[in-house]
Amino acid sequence: MAISDFDLVFFGGSGDLAMRKLLPAMYARDVANDLPASARIICVGREDMSQDDFLKMVETNAKPNVKEAVIDAAWQKFLSRITWVAVDAVNLQSFNGLVEALRKDEGLTRVYYLATPPSLFATICDNLAASGLATANSRVVLEKPLGRDLESAKQINADVGKVFAESQIYRIDHYLGKETVQNLLALRFGNILFEPLWRREWISDVQITIAEKIGVGNRLGYYDTSGALRDMLQNHLLQLLCIVAMEPPTSISPDAVRDAKLQVLRSLKRFTPTTLSQNIIRGQYRNGYVDGQQVPGYREEPGAPKQSKTETFVAMKAEIDTWRWAGVPFYLRTGKRMADRLAEIVVRFKPIPHSIFNQPTSSFQPNSLVIRLQPDEGLSLNLMAKTPGDSMRLKQAELELDFREQFKAPRMEAYERLLLDVLRGQLTLFMRGDELEAAWDWVEPILDYWDQDDNSPVPYSSGTWGPAASSALIGRDGLQWREEALPED
Repeated sequence: MAISDFDLVFFGGSGDLAMRKLLPAMYARDVANDLPASARIICVGREDMSQDDFLKMVETNAKPNVKEAVIDAAWQKFLSRITWVAVDAVNLQSFNGLVEALRKDEGLTRVYYLATPPSLFATICDNLAASGLATANSRVVLEKPLGRDLESAKQINADVGKVFAESQIYRIDHYLGKETVQNLLALRFGNILFEPLWRREWISDVQITIAEKIGVGNRLGYYDTSGALRDMLQNHLLQLLCIVAMEPPTSISPDAVRDAKLQVLRSLKRFTPTTLSQNIIRGQYRNGYVDGQQVPGYREEPGAPKQSKTETFVAMKAEIDTWRWAGVPFYLRTGKRMADRLAEIVVRFKPIPHSIFNQPTSSFQPNSLVIRLQPDEGLSLNLMAKTPGDSMRLKQAELELDFREQFKAPRMEAYERLLLDVLRGQLTLFMRGDELEAAWDWVEPILDYWDQDDNSPVPYSSGTWGPAASSALIGRDGLQWREEALPED
């Protein structure tokens, strides 16, 4: 779908996200000729600097984050699209400069990307409306965190909803822009192969892991008041769970897909006081070694409170009360300073009921489908196959689909895809307001339980797969995390 002419306004335009992700993404789409010739990017921030000074900042901070080699002529063309406007988001009079900078074409698409703290969302939207900048052709993009509990999420929805209709609001989750997530939709609903098996009769369990090697870095000020549950599980992992578990939507249209995801969130089994203590593990990294380098523990990070109870790791067992999924455990896990950087979904099928071979049933690895989101996007299907030779011995083998090798087309980063979808007015990959509230509604009892719990998170060494309690959690069901179950060479 072609993109019509637009003005794209980045609030927080001199910030980290703009420099690391947003501007490099727009440059990549400019090089790919996806942007109309007269489309413009207006970067907004409080700093009082000149246009030349801002472009020097872009040169220094954004250009190194471009994935491909930068072509000078293309870069200069991209820079010519950018305008810097100094705006104090809480000062209505300050918006006069933005009014002057934007084109006066009433039919022009205007996108306001709020890469700011959520505490500014309401004020920015109110000032856009008061300045006459919120029109029927406007769209607003909300960057996470979208609240820290159900009440604050509802408040954000209400505040932004006073100015913009739901069809104009794009709540971004960059994981939904990943190629593999959309290939999961294609795998499930573009093929007949797995649909008869995609249910409790044939699936043993589902594991969803997002693991990071890095620590909190320069995000400690935010992270210590957030933690892994708010930062990763409430949004990224739950969204992945929804796509795995949702019923087939009637179409790929935005509301059809989001209705199906909402049904999953509303079907998640609520935690009880007993299951809260049994089925959720929270951990915090201590010092250790990552890639052979010694790294400090969380409480030793610069500025970290010495008795911080902020979790950097969460593992949990979730269940979905539907006919399709009743009794199938979904294990969700995320953490920092872990043994490897990966994001993957593992769908494990039930073991064979009887072995006809001269091997016990216990020696057969269950079939599993592994969907890798990072670092190398692809799919693998693990099967049992005969080893070469004259004996009938079976061993696990993989059918591998590497998206980079299979499809030679250039890769598109998540923010590139999502920004294009915003500019095209395509809402499918963005959360609806009721989705956001349903996710917080399910997560909030965990937060309340932890607030009343005097125990600190379980410590784990940096460079490992998290606390031993995480293995015990899944082990109680006679199962293992994928890396623990991998056969030895």
